[in-house]
Amino acid sequence: MARMARSGHARSGVGRVPAWLYVPAAVGVLLIVLPPLALIGKTPWGEFWTSVTSESSLQALELSLRTAAMTTALCVVLGVPMAMVFARHNGWVVRVLRSLVLLPLVLPPVVGGLALLYTFGRLGLVGKQLSAFGIEIGFTTTAVVLAQTFVALPFLVISVEGALRVSGTRYEQVAATLGAGPSRTLWTVTVPLAVPALLAGLVLAFARAMGEFGATITFAGNAPGVTQTAPLAIYVAQINDPQEALPLSLVSVVIALVVVVAVHSRQSSRSAAL
Repeated sequence: MARMARSGHARSGVGRVPAWLYVPAAVGVLLIVLPPLALIGKTPWGEFWTSVTSESSLQALELSLRTAAMTTALCVVLGVPMAMVFARHNGWVVRVLRSLVLLPLVLPPVVGGLALLYTFGRLGLVGKQLSAFGIEIGFTTTAVVLAQTFVALPFLVISVEGALRVSGTRYEQVAATLGAGPSRTLWTVTVPLAVPALLAGLVLAFARAMGEFGATITFAGNAPGVTQTAPLAIYVAQINDPQEALPLSLVSVVIALVVVVAVHSRQSSRSAAL
């Protein structure tokens, strides 16, 4: 009986964390939660609706949502294949390529914008050739999408690759022994396994695209209605009057929060169903 009691006490401690961990955890939560609350408290609510429905604000929001959606789709088209290749190969070439693909995670966004400018700009490595055919990318809406993709793509790649490495190849091997070819195995086994991580990667990529500033203003400029996204509009507004930047800032926070909560709720429902 004593042994069983000790065993019960041991099991009751499983999953518990030391009490002292709650202090830094609470500080971390406050560090994230207080700034949005400060935005809410300082927002001029009497002018909120007029500010967010102004032509410049609506243009910036519409452009941000449209380019972020395009960026997210481009990240899926390019990032999922990259993640699958990286997850299934471990050669030194793949390791070098993975490091280069993840470089934008730590690269200053302005440096990324300069790199894009000297690649796709009018006098850039690729842009010079495109200009000969009358194709201009720099300081256009296309440049906004490329800048956002440059900084957002690694988030999706790292999410999907990590999930595929954890799941391993045993299910794919079973499918192969049952006669499924590589393409059929990809769509019926690999992709379904990666769906939860893909959703998380989509959220990260979309949110990163919505918040992109440095690479965008360097490579695409700040032309209203063409390249001025919400972060750029907020930056311009706060230079003249910080109070003018608060309503659009709060809208950006709400959009990001809705996206994260919606996907998190879906993942929680999926986990509960399993």
